[in-house]
Amino acid sequence: MTAVRGHPLLSNSPVFDEKHIEEVQEVPPATNPVIPSAEYALLKTNLVQINPQGVKAAAKYILQKLSSESYTPRTWRTHPLHICPPEPYSPSDLLTRATLNWIFLISALNFSFWSEKEGKPDRYGVEWREGWSSNQRVVHTGYWSLVAALNRALEEDIPITDPAFYSSEILCPDSMIEDIFRPAPQCKEKIPLLTERIAVMREVGSILCNDFGGSFLGFIEEFQRQRCYQGTALELVQMITDTFPAFQDHRLYNGRQVFFWKRPQILVAETWAAFYPPDSSLPHPLFPGPAGPAIHSLTMFADYRVPQILHHLRILWYPPSLTRILRAGTMVLPGSKEEISLRAASIIAVERVRQQIECLRNAGESDYGRDQVSSVLIDFYLWDLAKRIERGEEQIEGVQTAEMIPAHRTRSIWY
Repeated sequence: MTAVRGHPLLSNSPVFDEKHIEEVQEVPPATNPVIPSAEYALLKTNLVQINPQGVKAAAKYILQKLSSESYTPRTWRTHPLHICPPEPYSPSDLLTRATLNWIFLISALNFSFWSEKEGKPDRYGVEWREGWSSNQRVVHTGYWSLVAALNRALEEDIPITDPAFYSSEILCPDSMIEDIFRPAPQCKEKIPLLTERIAVMREVGSILCNDFGGSFLGFIEEFQRQRCYQGTALELVQMITDTFPAFQDHRLYNGRQVFFWKRPQILVAETWAAFYPPDSSLPHPLFPGPAGPAIHSLTMFADYRVPQILHHLRILWYPPSLTRILRAGTMVLPGSKEEISLRAASIIAVERVRQQIECLRNAGESDYGRDQVSSVLIDFYLWDLAKRIERGEEQIEGVQTAEMIPAHRTRSIWY
């Protein structure tokens, strides 16, 4: 999908040992704090484990699929529900500003889409077009229900992605937000955590309006000014978490702070992908240096869907006690040993897969985009793969897999 004039957005202007943990305590300034804190949590929870053989086999499989499917950061622009910014990048273009606001709000609300009626036709879903270029109407579920709901509102001339609008209880009352997220007629569920979503919208919208000129573009421009236009993706993540309480995704475990930063990292990663230039050797318009390496300091986005596919690929190993909890659909409480172990293991597992892919490329086994494979891109691919498997559109072949265990059920604004 490409941006077109008259778009609705414009109509409304193995587990690690103690020695290893000790070695990672002294972290260089440019190191993402998510990584050492996840290593610590993985060790201290001593629950989910990483299978080295699974990492090697899956890395080879993922690299082959990335290459054969020509899966790159530009793949982001091919998703039919995505709104794509104009090229080349122009901060003065109204669609650039509107697209950044759209990405920001989606990332702010990108949490808790699992359903009590998983796999049933009456689970929560949003009826809208199959994509911007299609008139066929379908019911979108999971994460895509959020995107479809916001797109539908824009098509109905509701400026829902404008911070000045959604931060105002007068312009955008709670009842209007509830209607924006209305389910398809056959659905028996409403969107989870609606009250919390409204609170997040009010909070982040007010901060953007009060401190950054009422837009995410204004936030990025302030970030660039503060860092003399040399700010990195990781520094942008840090500024987001420092500025918005609703993005502060971290937990105190065993006396130490464990950082996950799912939504702040995905906000930066979606922004990076949306504005990724046609040639990876060109500078990224929002980050200094070549476009490919610009995102390499970020990790995967620890949620509930990616751990599921990591286990299916035999990258993660679950003890029987955890497997029983997941099969029974028992709630996994936020901050519990099980939840922290699942999220921490996912982060470190994807780091190991990325490192193994680098080894394969260095050994000459693939010439696939040397600068493009990052933990972010691996996460993007694995999440898309999990959704295709869920819909019955794809089956993993050529690599040994484990049973597809249900994803863990945690109700949280963090993921």
